[in-house]
Amino acid sequence: MIHFIYNPNSGSKSNFTKKQMLRKLKEVENSQLYLTEYAGHASQLAREAIETGIERVVAIGGDGTIHEVASVLAGSQSALGIIPIGSGNGLARHLNIPLSFQKALNRAIQGKVVSIDVIYWNKKAFFCTAGIGFDAVVAHVFAKGNKRGLWNYMKATFQSFFHYTPVQIISKDKGEELLFSMTIANANQFGNNAFISPYSNLQDGNFEIVKIKPLTIWESAQLGISLFLKSISNHKKVAIQSCNRFEFEVPIGTFCHMDGENLQTHDSQHLIEIIPNNLQVIV
Repeated sequence: MIHFIYNPNSGSKSNFTKKQMLRKLKEVENSQLYLTEYAGHASQLAREAIETGIERVVAIGGDGTIHEVASVLAGSQSALGIIPIGSGNGLARHLNIPLSFQKALNRAIQGKVVSIDVIYWNKKAFFCTAGIGFDAVVAHVFAKGNKRGLWNYMKATFQSFFHYTPVQIISKDKGEELLFSMTIANANQFGNNAFISPYSNLQDGNFEIVKIKPLTIWESAQLGISLFLKSISNHKKVAIQSCNRFEFEVPIGTFCHMDGENLQTHDSQHLIEIIPNNLQVIV
């Protein structure tokens, strides 16, 4: 049995395309389709699927929907399927899941199941990337807009740069640091093929800490280009370290992001840990 959990508000598909997608989902044998109706509904539906012993739970939506379903499935025997229809699709891209609806649907039905690592930030799970600093401020500006897509994300980036103040981070290994941004990467990219941590591996039991020192305008332009060329590790203001546990401090209220979700810190003390092979995923 397969349970499809579809967020009809994800992505920018036309109503006609959405109707076509729904028709194809309803045609899948031995399956049940559920549409989310409010924030947190995907989590509830995923929880019910686990309780009834559903083997495959397929999330259809953007990074937020995928995160919501995956957070519940982590540690269970139910496998996560992904049909990406969002704007970034970072986890799907890392896993080489097709962006074509029909191809992704076929993969969710017929694909093999593998185990991937899950990162926990103060006990809250995430699967792709999280962080603080400039990326989080951009996520905040982007979330306030009504439009999605790469171009609008780039606009939010330009708007944020000239008003941005680097964030102060204190860690046990490096002490006090002033950083442009710090990203915790399980997967290799934010989405849209922007590779923040090109060598990250979802199955190696480690995550990467990507620290970027304050940048000039020219250095930031170079950084932006290097993201899409998978060469960010060569940038002189970038340092990447692999670990399985990381503790740091930032001021309460600091902007942060987690799998594309725009957040602010509620604590000053932060612990990042990883649990290997904690989520079953269909690839």
